[in-house]
Amino acid sequence: MVGLDSRILIIGLPQVASQLRADAEQAIWITQSYVLANTIMLLLIGRLGDIFGRVRIYTIGFALFTIGSGLTSLGTNATEVIIFRAFQGIGAALVFTNSIAIITDSSPRQQLGFFLGINQIAFRAGAMLGLTVSGLILSFLDWRALFYINIPIGIFGTFWANRSLKETAYLDKNRKIDWVGFLAFTGFLLSLMIALTFGAYGLEDARTVYALFASAAVFLILFIIQERRVDYPIVDLKLFRIRAVTGGVLALLFNIMSWTAVLLLLSLQFQLVRNESPLEAGIRILPFELAFLAVGPLSGRLADKFRPAPFIITGLTLNTISLLLFSTTNQTTPYAVLSLYMILLGVGTGLFVAPNLRALLSAVPMQRRGIGSALFSLFLNIGLTLSLNVAIFIMSLTMPYNLITQIISSVNPTAISTADRILFVTSLQNTYIALGIINAIAIAPSLLQISRKTRTNQEETLVAQAEG
Repeated sequence: MVGLDSRILIIGLPQVASQLRADAEQAIWITQSYVLANTIMLLLIGRLGDIFGRVRIYTIGFALFTIGSGLTSLGTNATEVIIFRAFQGIGAALVFTNSIAIITDSSPRQQLGFFLGINQIAFRAGAMLGLTVSGLILSFLDWRALFYINIPIGIFGTFWANRSLKETAYLDKNRKIDWVGFLAFTGFLLSLMIALTFGAYGLEDARTVYALFASAAVFLILFIIQERRVDYPIVDLKLFRIRAVTGGVLALLFNIMSWTAVLLLLSLQFQLVRNESPLEAGIRILPFELAFLAVGPLSGRLADKFRPAPFIITGLTLNTISLLLFSTTNQTTPYAVLSLYMILLGVGTGLFVAPNLRALLSAVPMQRRGIGSALFSLFLNIGLTLSLNVAIFIMSLTMPYNLITQIISSVNPTAISTADRILFVTSLQNTYIALGIINAIAIAPSLLQISRKTRTNQEETLVAQAEG
């Protein structure tokens, strides 16, 4: 369900923006509010899971996710939908973060990569359905039906989780929560994301943007100081002393930033440049999801048998190549060529995700896996949020922002002039190049995950302290 709703508006975004009379910035935040609320809650959720149990928090999250879906379907304007999507994102955070921790706690170490790969299949299956189901629904029904489908499944899932899942983790008996650290982190993230939004869309003058960036820096410094001085921090900064953790989260951040926006860009390319319907666009993006679905669990199993690092680095390399290849496409590129590039992107992503997650979580002590999985989800969602902002910002360097708004909000692609269409394609090409460079940067921190047969003395000491 979380996977489905992370994708369900990618295909329908032009229709939703048009019916709600939303500009490009509002349209993006209809998707981004879900991710931003999800991100803000992640570290608090990790601590709550360590204290009260992953299963209890997971079940509550399923209920909140369902309620948020119902409220979103009732939204009457862009502002309401943005707020309700944020509420839905809080529930999604409770589900997604704790599902990873539950699986990590319950899986034999020698099969952890395989089971995390299975978990990624579930997420990707939902994401794949989000691309096709949304197109099918929009072919016959209003956009609100995109969220109706969550309600019966959400009700069933909530009751099933409450009845069937059993807690296996060792809970932290100290129930202190670092509220000061949480508020400082929230201030940092909100200031950063609002600054990026204003900067990308030109909504405020430069002084306001600089002030927001300065505010984000102050909150970040306060957050680090707070986390270093308290006994039970919301983020255990000592985890970053472990090479696999530092390398894993940084590689994840740059990788997610690079390819997440590609699916939205491809959807716009198919609908607004190639004049295809939402359903056709959703189906045409499936090669990426199918390739990921095929490779994801296999890479997890191979990472269990061999070292994760070769799969991580190979995946990042393939992703970089595919993004640069996308930059060579235009309105006349055959679909077979686009499919090949999407398959290459899906294979690269599949090779990267499960081995990277395995290397990261295997290095985290069991008592800190709630925080460890939250840390993974945190960097994932920061990358998701940055990706779309960066993509729109790069596009705005090639074409005026108001023209981007007109094109994205258009439900009649034939009304887009030939000149505007060519300019739009050029902006897409430039964006693909920039995203390819960002993904290439991810290779550097991934080298920190080249495993050694034994831990360093520092890592051994950290694990012993945590497990003691």
